[in-house]
Amino acid sequence: MSRTFFVGGNWKMNGSVEQYRSLIKHLVEAKLDEKAEVVISPPALYLLPSKELVANSPIELSAQNAYFKPSGAFTGEISVAQLKDAGIPWVILGHSERRSIFGESDELIAEKTKAALEAGLKVILCVGETLEQREKNESIDVVIRQLETATKGLSSWDNIVIAYEPVWAIGTGKVATEAQAQEVHAAIREWLGKAVDSQTASSVRIIYGGSVAAKNSRQLAEQKDIDGFLVGGASLKPEFVDIVNSRL
Repeated sequence: MSRTFFVGGNWKMNGSVEQYRSLIKHLVEAKLDEKAEVVISPPALYLLPSKELVANSPIELSAQNAYFKPSGAFTGEISVAQLKDAGIPWVILGHSERRSIFGESDELIAEKTKAALEAGLKVILCVGETLEQREKNESIDVVIRQLETATKGLSSWDNIVIAYEPVWAIGTGKVATEAQAQEVHAAIREWLGKAVDSQTASSVRIIYGGSVAAKNSRQLAEQKDIDGFLVGGASLKPEFVDIVNSRL
């Protein structure tokens, strides 16, 4: 099955009003692979004004996080219901920075994933192992455990993109080799085939994240089970266009 190439740009807690306008203008005016799906994730403060800037382009928006309760006394949070109401179609959940810095558990990420899908959002679901876990040869076990918990009882995978992001490669300049990334992606697809069904395994997109840059994206994109990228720092640079065009 042919899977649409997917490239997400996670801006994290970076940017300014001037910078996000310039970045989006550059993207909208760039010649992007028409077969690729492009989703950018500015800080929450900039989501609504960004929506106006991408309105006449194929570029979509994603929130970087969301809470599972629809409303209430949760100071500083944004709910999946509010994202849906605001017309933001995507949300990133389970990012390692949410797990490690803010203490989000697999169980909390499961609640968020369920709530987001029920609200009609599409989810970029992040999984990945630490350097210590990789050195103990636990990478695949950790990733599968995270997936099993986050998607327990899921009735449809139509609105999920899985992002494999080895924690040791995020923002470090270290990148999983093509073989390392492909091994985990293939294991995820194999698990999908056993835990769900073969059709889901062949249709769900599994993307790679972790110091992705223009210099390594083409080689990674050639791998059988790598369907795109979740890009961090390089999504704030002009080279993001080159990453989107990795398969041209």
